Amino acid sequence: MANEQKKSVFETLNAIDCSEHTEKKKNGQVELTYLSWPWAWAEVKKRYPDADYTIYKDEQKRPYIEDPDYGLMCYTTVTINGQTHEMWLPVMDSANKAMRRVPYKYQTRSGEKTVEAVTMFDINKTVMRCLVKNLAMFGLGLYIYAGEDLPEDVVKEKAQAAADAKTKVVEAVKAAKNRKEVINLWNAHKDLQADVQFKTAIMEMSKKYPEQKPQQPTNQQQQ
Repeated sequence: MANEQKKSVFETLNAIDCSEHTEKKKNGQVELTYLSWPWAWAEVKKRYPDADYTIYKDEQKRPYIEDPDYGLMCYTTVTINGQTHEMWLPVMDSANKAMRRVPYKYQTRSGEKTVEAVTMFDINKTVMRCLVKNLAMFGLGLYIYAGEDLPEDVVKEKAQAAADAKTKVVEAVKAAKNRKEVINLWNAHKDLQADVQFKTAIMEMSKKYPEQKPQQPTNQQQQ
């Protein structure tokens, strides 16, 4: 038997369902999804033990570059199976505004807002989020950045499982032996009651086993 074609790094990592290891944070109208960096790095190392990453540091060993007018930027590089990708991420507050060494104000429709001065906590958080974003370049959690809830392979698997389950229910309807069984199947699968195939099978079996009308009593003529 021919060997199965070996999946690429991207195909392997892109197929992983990360949904149980994410956290959603909402600020106003904006909701962002964050993936746990320890979990993400562990999943990569399980599959690729030689994977490595680097955090950019300046001459003073600070893990960021700074522009007084625009803020701070963090950089990482990740290498897996000899392939390297670089990624960057600005240090931002909860409203996704770039943070600087000193606080500053900006105008919005609802009034003046303040961006607080950056702290080392903000920088540390950004570095690790940058690492996760870097891993997405290799496929892990990339669907999150595309605004999707699940990776493409998982979506296809769930869709196929749902189709298979519906087929079994339709077959059960067609194999029903009486009207009561048909009614029970209809009531038990409310999620399929709008499905054409399911409804058609129910209707056909309802015709096969029509509702029995009670017999009317016969009036006997008194002698």
